[in-house]
Amino acid sequence: MVKVAAIQMCSGVDPERNMRSVEKLVREAHAAGATYIQTPEMTGALQRDRKGLMEILRPEATDLIVAGASALAKELGIHLHIGSTAILLDDGKIANRGFLFGPDGGVVTRYDKIHMFDVDLDNGESWRESAVYRPGSEARLADLPFGRFGFAICYDVRFPQLFRAEAVAGAEIVSLPAAFTRQTGEAHWEILIRARAIENGVFMIAAAQAGVHEDGRETFGHSMIVDPWGRVLAIAGGSGEAVITAELDIAEVAAARRKIPNLRNAREFEVKETAPDRAAVA
Repeated sequence: MVKVAAIQMCSGVDPERNMRSVEKLVREAHAAGATYIQTPEMTGALQRDRKGLMEILRPEATDLIVAGASALAKELGIHLHIGSTAILLDDGKIANRGFLFGPDGGVVTRYDKIHMFDVDLDNGESWRESAVYRPGSEARLADLPFGRFGFAICYDVRFPQLFRAEAVAGAEIVSLPAAFTRQTGEAHWEILIRARAIENGVFMIAAAQAGVHEDGRETFGHSMIVDPWGRVLAIAGGSGEAVITAELDIAEVAAARRKIPNLRNAREFEVKETAPDRAAVA
């Protein structure tokens, strides 16, 4: 058994102010008994203006969120997962990068968001993450004392092959920090998270951004923790800061996979077009 927490935020454009919110909410989650705590995508800052983003960007070695989270994890003796923050890379490009810190303050693993949110939605809402961020190319797993973790970020949830590959590789819990738009969240957020949990027999922990942000965007919130049978163990509201917690019994992963052994039953197949039967037509 392990108690986990998902922190819901409404990050602004100032990393220092956002880090103060992280510290307050992490301490609240720790006081509630959580030993793994996850923050949302873009914890450090939500800033859609590229010039404004470049002005606050730092490389990993000097990033405020990285340093602050490392110190906080060590002080509290917890696994602290910064869902993601923008990191300046050596070539001048930007990574949407998540960090999992261990109880010693060290980085257990990093994960760069693989799938870029390049979409055109209704009502003129349009996003082009690939114009700003360099996509990652590696799925990541981490063995923690209470289970094997897989990693994803936000739009990754729409690519089930990532979750299946991590589950086949032994993931028992998959993290999904996010900053879902209100429009897409209202339509798809809960059903996608529950589907990924059910089809892979994994716990899902999804810390979300929520509310109207300083840069003008609106995010859906509803941070969630879901079990391998698709049951919602905890869910937050649709705006503002929140801390949700749940007790995870990792044995439920094996139990769900015994009941529905789809990972084991999967088969290779080919997709072929069907040619018309011209003789039958004649």
